[in-house]
Amino acid sequence: MAGRFDPLTRAAVRGGRTDVPPGRGSTAGSGAEERRWTPDGPVDLGLVLGPLRRGPADPTFRTTPDGSVWRTGRTPQGPATLRVSRAGEQVHAEAWGPGAGWFLEQLPALLGAGDDPAAFVPRHRLVHASHRRRPGLRLTRTGLVLESLIPTVLEQKVTADEAYRSWRRLVRQYGEPAPGPQDLYVVPDARTWAMIPSWDWHKAGVDAKRSATIVRAARVADRLEEAAAMDLPEAVRRLEAVPGIGPWTSAETLQRSNGHPDAITTGDLHLPGIVGYALVGDRDADDAAMLELLAPYAGQRHRAARLILLAGHTPPRRAPRMPRGDIGRF
Repeated sequence: MAGRFDPLTRAAVRGGRTDVPPGRGSTAGSGAEERRWTPDGPVDLGLVLGPLRRGPADPTFRTTPDGSVWRTGRTPQGPATLRVSRAGEQVHAEAWGPGAGWFLEQLPALLGAGDDPAAFVPRHRLVHASHRRRPGLRLTRTGLVLESLIPTVLEQKVTADEAYRSWRRLVRQYGEPAPGPQDLYVVPDARTWAMIPSWDWHKAGVDAKRSATIVRAARVADRLEEAAAMDLPEAVRRLEAVPGIGPWTSAETLQRSNGHPDAITTGDLHLPGIVGYALVGDRDADDAAMLELLAPYAGQRHRAARLILLAGHTPPRRAPRMPRGDIGRF
């Protein structure tokens, strides 16, 4: 689910929100291209962009005390860094690098301009209350598949902090310093991902199954990137044609790259129990029970699940069901 996290990291709350300090940003940095955009409704930067953050020390994402959100990416025009802040009713964006123009062109989509919150109708009291408290929730659409797919594969069958640690190490080792004034990194290109040797995957704590999936995806990166412009069923089929990519991975990826409000995550260790407990008090709900509970939200099930997570009505913690480990130590 967008924004899943290990509570010990405190990187984000459930539901994919990251804390953005209050502030108005500062003056444009040297060499920055700029854009100002006025959204047609409230936009909460922490809620909209939070799902793009992979842990508290993500080398591709940062918030700063002046109220800015920074993110990097490898756009079709090249690497770039984007800085977004609020300026009254407007959003102020600055970008650096060869892909700066692409980032600025995509700014409205990134901040949910293609999303329609008015299409959502709450059917449960808890969901209604969560929806009312968060008018600035919009679903981001990055238009970039591989940058969301790879960290999602790293999160398969491991704890969040293990996946975040792997992501940090690989991006810092094989990515490149990001353009602009922040000490950030741009993710490696597809060819570089495909060429990482087995011993470096191992040192990063990534087992052979996950690394092989990433390599297979990197080899058909151009075909996968086409999924960003597809309808949800077609995009799911495109991603899941790669061995190692199943429903959990495709949904987690398309929630970010395509911003689809119905891209509900199945196969998650915690989400069915959280939804079941929040709506009917059933902490042992499975995927089938979760989908039945979310049936009234057909077309908007991802948004409904995010609102449930953001409500914070989770079952009491039990003993951990998944052991922590680090294969890189062996």
